[in-house]
Amino acid sequence: MLKNHGIQWRPFIKRGGPRKERKRKDGQVKNNFLLLLLLLLASVFPLQVLATETGISSRTGSSSINRDILRGIHLLYDDRFDEAEQLFLKIAAQSPDKPEGYFYLAMVSWSRLSEGFWTRDIVEEFRIRIDRTIEVARKRCQSETASSYDYFFLGGALGFKGRFELMKGRWLSSFFLARDAVDALKTCLRMDPENRDVLLGLGTFDYYTDHLSGMLKFLTFLLVHKGSKQEGLRKLHLAASEGIYAATEAKSMLIHIYLFLEKDPIKALPLLEDLGAEYEHNIRFKFLKGVCYIRLQMESRYKETLLYFRQRALSAPTVDRARAWTRRALYLQVVHDLIHGLYGDARSKLNVILSSNDPERDPAMIAWPLIKIGMSYDLEGDREKAMEYYERVLHMENGAGAQFLAKKLLKGPPSKDDPFIGF
Repeated sequence: MLKNHGIQWRPFIKRGGPRKERKRKDGQVKNNFLLLLLLLLASVFPLQVLATETGISSRTGSSSINRDILRGIHLLYDDRFDEAEQLFLKIAAQSPDKPEGYFYLAMVSWSRLSEGFWTRDIVEEFRIRIDRTIEVARKRCQSETASSYDYFFLGGALGFKGRFELMKGRWLSSFFLARDAVDALKTCLRMDPENRDVLLGLGTFDYYTDHLSGMLKFLTFLLVHKGSKQEGLRKLHLAASEGIYAATEAKSMLIHIYLFLEKDPIKALPLLEDLGAEYEHNIRFKFLKGVCYIRLQMESRYKETLLYFRQRALSAPTVDRARAWTRRALYLQVVHDLIHGLYGDARSKLNVILSSNDPERDPAMIAWPLIKIGMSYDLEGDREKAMEYYERVLHMENGAGAQFLAKKLLKGPPSKDDPFIGF
């Protein structure tokens, strides 16, 4: 029996009748908005740093760069969360009146959530840490010595608070927090027009708000600003190429956009090759690189990536880590099978993954394989069987972040070229 962790998720249930149909449509609009806002806020992940003790941009000289936070950021992207936490605890203790230590401690908790560790303790830890960041950042922003990076951290923390509220179903509260986050980031940019790091958050908002339509688009224009996909991509590319601390996350954001929204793996691939080489322990970057190769029909490169995963499993320092690499190798093969119409083969591999599930150390490889099994049945035309798996994920207490896709798929089956087959 699978061990459950964390938050209970509820499915969106559709019913018939004229009045119920109107409610269904309202619910669909709301859910479309929630999906966009979820992707937006989940991606505003500004793993960058208050670079100085005075608030002056780090471009003024290398001596002003906080090397400890830079090292901690690298540890986070490299999936070395315990080491990063110890470093940020030290920084928070050294500067308790500044937001950066608290912010990055919250990012440690967020990183664990992103890896699928949805335990009650980690959820509560994140809430406490992000609230503390907002409290400290607001206090500094209200002082006469406020720096641009005080607003920067306030904007980042508000964005994450909005994401947290969204998880609890408080979508309107989440929207207003997103608006306040944009205001803080714009203030940061006005105070430091040469700041490229802040373009990560602003570019993300620009891109995603352009996807809204109808009343939601008007509301967004009224409360935030008019979105522009092109302007969002321009800002994100600037952050990726010129940002001092935001470059990695800007690249990660662009990868998500190009792979799952623009359906343009050619543009995602060089970014993934760059990040995959830089972060040795980050399986996700390497997995998505393999997905690009599959999408681009680069079979030899796909097979090389698969071989790399198997070699990493053989050389892993622990049994748990070896199994994690092995599961991802199978999961990458599943993506290949689904894209090439080998649905039975995909299910066989997914069942192997589930037979060796590890809810304590690798919870993501439970919910996401279940989603993929549902997709395989949908792509075969067995909608009823597919929905059983999506409902199952929605009722898991630890769905490892897969619920947003389960809700989307319950509203309609995936197409054969659905980009989320490679998620």
